[in-house]
Amino acid sequence: MGILDFLKGEFIEVIEWTESNRDTLVYRFPVRDHQIKMGAQLTVREGQAAVFINEGALADVFEPGRYELTTSNMPIMTKLQSWKHGFESPFKAEVYFVNTRQFTDCKWGTQNPVMMRDTDLGMVRVRAFGSYSYRVSDPAKFMQEIVGTDGHFTTDEINGQLRSHVVTAFTDSLGEAKIPVLDLAANYKELGATIGDSMSGELGGYGLALTTFLIENISLPKAVEEMLDKRTSMGVLGDMGKYTQFQAANALEAAAKNPGGGAGDGMAMGAGLAMGQAMASAMSGSQQPAAPAAPPADDLVARLAKLKTLLDAGLITEDDFNNRKLEIISEI
Repeated sequence: MGILDFLKGEFIEVIEWTESNRDTLVYRFPVRDHQIKMGAQLTVREGQAAVFINEGALADVFEPGRYELTTSNMPIMTKLQSWKHGFESPFKAEVYFVNTRQFTDCKWGTQNPVMMRDTDLGMVRVRAFGSYSYRVSDPAKFMQEIVGTDGHFTTDEINGQLRSHVVTAFTDSLGEAKIPVLDLAANYKELGATIGDSMSGELGGYGLALTTFLIENISLPKAVEEMLDKRTSMGVLGDMGKYTQFQAANALEAAAKNPGGGAGDGMAMGAGLAMGQAMASAMSGSQQPAAPAAPPADDLVARLAKLKTLLDAGLITEDDFNNRKLEIISEI
């Protein structure tokens, strides 16, 4: 075998990358000092792009497909090299494979609460988290602006920067949307679309495209959530006067089942009924017509205590006691 055949055997003739790590964005083909043979076979798979760098300058970009490296399909490289020795001459170049598939389920979240002005609650602090997806949309720009000469560029090297962009866009869009906190849950999709649009220009400058942006949750501080729960409970109760009567009836029933109940318990119960009536009247509002004056608490207590005595003596049944008890309470 002649020296020329030996040298040709040392030239790289097959260039391809079988992705082994799903977190890899850019992989430099290991050419080292070896030269690439003119006429070598280049295979670029779906979800990849091949970028050729010649003497530090970007030469050619190849989309998915199979190529035979000749002067006809390497116009920029041909112009840079000015091939003088025919198509079989080797050339030196760095070959970078760029992963162009989507990188999904990238998490984002607010490290500190975001202050916002709410029409219902005033100044509030909210936290939020979610996920997003992105891909390399312009391999050449991505190589020039982000990767440089990094031979193994992974998602960990850029995800922190992307999260900062996401949180900034979220904070800005949330303030401009002026959506009440209690209505945010119904607007996650619309707010996410707005944030995605606002980020397209920034990421486009890196050669990236944001493909999806999802808001999973926007939450308030625990103390505010507890106050909202109490407010919701008051709404569930409805008419406070009827609720007070209901509670008083339950208290009487419990007293009837208590063998040790006496006049002292009756007095306490009467005082509770009077207080409940006062609260119901106060909450009914000044626009409501004045209700008839209720019987004195002492009279109610005496009648209820007498009714309990009759039940304990076996002179009336428990059904009679319950029916008469409700009649007395209805006079309140």
